[in-house]
Amino acid sequence: MRSSVSRVVAIATAGALALAACSSDKSGKGAANETTADGKVIIDTFSPADSTTNMDTNLVTKIMSDKFKIQFRWQTTTLDAGPAKEKRQIALASGDYPDLFFLIPWVDGFTNAEVLKLGQQGVALPLEQLIKDNAPNIQKFLDENKDYKQEATAPDGHIYALPQWADCFHCSRPDKLWINTAWLKKLGLQMPKTTEELRTVLQAFKTKDPNGNGKADEIPMTSDVQDSALIPYLMNAFAYDPVGANNGVRSLLTLNGDKVVTPVTSPEWKEGLKYIASLYKEGLIDQAAFTQNAQALQAQGNNPKAETLGSVPVLHPYIFVQADSKDGRDKQYDAAPPLTGPAGKSYTGYQYLTSTNYTFMLTNKASKEAQVAAIKMLDYIFTDEGQEIGGMGPLGVGWTKPGPGDVALDKDTKPLYKPAQNAPKNSSWGALTQYHNVLAYRNAQVVPLDIYSGAGYERRLFQATKMYEGHEDKSQLYPQAVVWPDPSLSGELATLQTNLNNYVNQNQLAFITGTKNLDTDWDAYVKGLDSTGLPRYLEINQQAYDKYKSANK
Repeated sequence: MRSSVSRVVAIATAGALALAACSSDKSGKGAANETTADGKVIIDTFSPADSTTNMDTNLVTKIMSDKFKIQFRWQTTTLDAGPAKEKRQIALASGDYPDLFFLIPWVDGFTNAEVLKLGQQGVALPLEQLIKDNAPNIQKFLDENKDYKQEATAPDGHIYALPQWADCFHCSRPDKLWINTAWLKKLGLQMPKTTEELRTVLQAFKTKDPNGNGKADEIPMTSDVQDSALIPYLMNAFAYDPVGANNGVRSLLTLNGDKVVTPVTSPEWKEGLKYIASLYKEGLIDQAAFTQNAQALQAQGNNPKAETLGSVPVLHPYIFVQADSKDGRDKQYDAAPPLTGPAGKSYTGYQYLTSTNYTFMLTNKASKEAQVAAIKMLDYIFTDEGQEIGGMGPLGVGWTKPGPGDVALDKDTKPLYKPAQNAPKNSSWGALTQYHNVLAYRNAQVVPLDIYSGAGYERRLFQATKMYEGHEDKSQLYPQAVVWPDPSLSGELATLQTNLNNYVNQNQLAFITGTKNLDTDWDAYVKGLDSTGLPRYLEINQQAYDKYKSANK
């Protein structure tokens, strides 16, 4: 599923870049202004939205529209990353792209290579002067936060797009396994700590009817294409599996000292794939885990006839089970620790900047008036009030002020806001607005001490992540978010990255599902990486890393 989408996206990307090259305009003057009868500037805006959100009637849309005199003309996608990114690229390739891309990083954010190419070709407008003239809150954050400025600023000195910033502790270690501890208790099993202990648990889930309905309908382990941490969670017991962009694409790069290398050709990686393939062969990993979308996973997790899921490797359990479920099943899933493999390794993926894609991009279709209105809106989102309203909805609808006895996520911090439970649908912009989600702000939210309540969920995730803290190997971390490629090579790099990701994903699935044999086909897989461009990909990234290191001595 992902591989076919990726091929379409690769073709669309090439078309988009070719089109953009034909009509470059870096002046920032933009197109002619278009307004409504009541004087609002019209901004064509491309954004993802879930099935319960109508951006035209959304409460925050109305607030932002009135406050900044903007009439949004929305082009929306779903939150399914593959189709969303495909639609975004097709819009670019056709020339029918919007004034503003306003995205979610883990859905359809741009990579730095894509941003750089679109900026060079005049599709993405430079923002730095616009920010300096109209956005004091953004400018202040750029001046104060070195990592954010490095991430935002291209090698030519321009800011062509802005990333979000979210100091999300639980997001920083995304490769977790959530396991049904009620089933463990019923079967008299302990939480697994090693790869073989996990096998024993999954075998029991499959064969001993832990849901008690007399049917062999239990699914020991499953996931979905968009959210899956299945391969990385299991692989990290054998080899360090680096986190990549936060829309589900893994990185191919690690460091060995100051040398840029890849783990996907190592003997340890091969052993990890053997282990995962053995679980799949035993029927302990659901076949649908590698093909189904998020909605299908939720249907499994919320199956009204029976509780069927034994374990799910994703960022958090509400991805697959309804919060505050009537039968309490959402309370039965706890995080397993990072597994220890046969050689004693026990890693976890680490993303030190939790928003590594670019989500706010003004294009050369935007009029000067649209540019100013849009950047002023974003500047407001950089304030606490803007975050509260944008992320949760209006005061009294999506959140309230703290009351007596309310406790912040960080118990030593004065609480600032209290998210509403069961807030009305279509009342906020949610993840579209996490641009200044700094630690002090995030830790100031009111979170009840009961970690199994919906309201206490953030504390539950915080505590679960503590088990993973320290298992990341920061010495192997390639800081991809702040390492920009040579501008002249950005197009080549983007193509190489797409081709290599496709190749690795396709072959990993083939090895796991048994359509390729790890003993007889591994050497051909490694050789194929060379012909797909791995040596050149490593060379370009090594040059970029060397330049980054030299600039940060």
